[in-house]
Amino acid sequence: MRNLLLAVLLGLSIAPSVGCIVPAYSADPVRRAQQLIWSSEDLRHLLDDWERIWMLDMPSHLTPYRTHGGII
Repeated sequence: MRNLLLAVLLGLSIAPSVGCIVPAYSADPVRRAQQLIWSSEDLRHLLDDWERIWMLDMPSHLTPYRTHGGII
């Protein structure tokens, strides 16, 4: 019985954050479109953040061909 009560309490505490009881986006179409654009932009920038965290956005100093490197 206690496990069931804990499961119900956990479900009720998580439900508002996923949009089941309280909607995640506004009912106004203009505001909802703006919120959807903002959330999609956040997801688009996630890849840039991931590359910056793992330092994959740094330029490579390895070139596929030999360069002189000096003033000619």
